[in-house]
Amino acid sequence: MYTNTSSIERFFLIGVVVRESDRKEEELSLAELEQLVYSAGGSVVGKELVFLRHFNPAYLLTKGKAEQFTQQLRALDTTGVVFNNELTPAQLRNLEEMFGLKVIDRTTLILDIFARNAHTREGKLQVELAQLNYLLPRLRGRGIELSRLAGGIGTRGPGETKLETDRRKIKERIHILKRAINRIRSYRETQRKKRLISGLPLVAIIGYTNTGKSTLLNRLTHSDALVEDKLFATLDTTVRRLVLPNGIEVLFSDTVGFINKLPTTLVAAFRATLEETNYAHLLLQVVDASQPRPERQIESTTELLAELHLLDKPMIIVFNKIDLVNDRVLLNRLIERYQPAVAISARTGEGIPEMIELIYHRLNEVFKLVTLEIPYAESAKLHHLLPQRGRNVSVEYLPDCIKAQAHLFKEDLERIPTHWLK
Repeated sequence: MYTNTSSIERFFLIGVVVRESDRKEEELSLAELEQLVYSAGGSVVGKELVFLRHFNPAYLLTKGKAEQFTQQLRALDTTGVVFNNELTPAQLRNLEEMFGLKVIDRTTLILDIFARNAHTREGKLQVELAQLNYLLPRLRGRGIELSRLAGGIGTRGPGETKLETDRRKIKERIHILKRAINRIRSYRETQRKKRLISGLPLVAIIGYTNTGKSTLLNRLTHSDALVEDKLFATLDTTVRRLVLPNGIEVLFSDTVGFINKLPTTLVAAFRATLEETNYAHLLLQVVDASQPRPERQIESTTELLAELHLLDKPMIIVFNKIDLVNDRVLLNRLIERYQPAVAISARTGEGIPEMIELIYHRLNEVFKLVTLEIPYAESAKLHHLLPQRGRNVSVEYLPDCIKAQAHLFKEDLERIPTHWLK
């Protein structure tokens, strides 16, 4: 499905803003775009932030600025151009004709990285669905471009499978993909129900891409989830078990990373994967404290959580990579601002004990230790009302009743007869 080029592609990056107040944000976004190109296997030969009074519907840039870039790109011997803004089909076609080079936008680049890093059947299906949903409204005027695609960044996925760009056939393929993903979702739901029956609390590790979520999961559970210093290195949800110092067993899940301007087609396609967080009892939002503006990562993640209706979940902000932070005063201010929060280094282990302690206290708000005394005459209800709890439950058979101690969620307690509770 994917094709690797024989040499590293060389890209020039262009960002366009129309308000001076957006300068700082766009500079950070352009630096992030450079990381995305690197993650896609390319290199960056230059970048420029362009200020305009308004966006040009034909070129995004002014025609004069586009012509100026044409000369600059030839001198730099670039393979292609990446725009930090989403381009319309007309803008894409006009810019490619003027530059004589491949032109892609931020969304296409992110979709390409997802295609590159999707390894499971579910991941590949979700990426292809996102790419086709993005391609469908852009078919007009793209026949020539699609017919001459020769591989490389921005072309991985359905473009290289020579799928006919007929709307009807693409819609049929989208329908097939959705059905396949729904079947996988049913299987995932079955697995999820098994975990819910186990009664173990679920902690979802979420946050911006490349903040160290997989490294943290490995540190906590001694697992071997893929760790790579690239954006979106891991796309598939990983679930691991950890026994806290007090003996409580907890499940930790590592989810796909977020990013500023995450394509809506990807959010929709990966909704089934992100739904894992719906069942979490606690969210660990991991933030890269070594970045110039860690608050930006929190804002982007919060926006996506709002879209997924998850802002009401208990959450801990985890400021990671503090071994790379020089200004500890600023770090302490961030911790105070985003309470409950903790500072750690998943790489060195600094702050991990404090984080585990905070996790325990936050879980106690939704996961209560209760003592039950069940009359033998009602023992038949025990297994129906009290699911298997692994190490989080103990049962003792006394002469006049069954005594049980268990950590139960609020929804479990609502089902328990009040005369059982002691």
